[in-house]
Amino acid sequence: MKQLAMPALVLSLLAAPIAAPVAAQDQEDGLNLMEEGAKLFLRGLMTEMEPALKELDEVTREMQPLLRDFVAEMGPALGDLLEQVEDWTVYYPPEMLENGDILIRRREPLEPDAPKLKPVPKPDPKHVPGDKIDL
Repeated sequence: MKQLAMPALVLSLLAAPIAAPVAAQDQEDGLNLMEEGAKLFLRGLMTEMEPALKELDEVTREMQPLLRDFVAEMGPALGDLLEQVEDWTVYYPPEMLENGDILIRRREPLEPDAPKLKPVPKPDPKHVPGDKIDL
């Protein structure tokens, strides 16, 4: 239910009634009825969504420090990787092996005269998580 409620809220807020030009009285009555209906609909939607939005706010507050740590730790390594790879479309999506290794396979083999990338050294087994790894 929570997964469907957020898109419904967004769509309802983006939807705007469009009225065709009609007689002044008909237009006024129609708009009043549409306004009342929209207000009732949005009030009901807001009361339904309030618990889900509060929960979403709590989750994002919990995740914020974790995401900052991830970016601080992995940002430089990802930047180096982006500098080495010229075109990501020549690779298949990454796949993880059972032992935890991640493979990124080329769609087409390298030409024999193409420059080769330098291999990334394996981290020291004595490495403590959180320590900086020099690539």
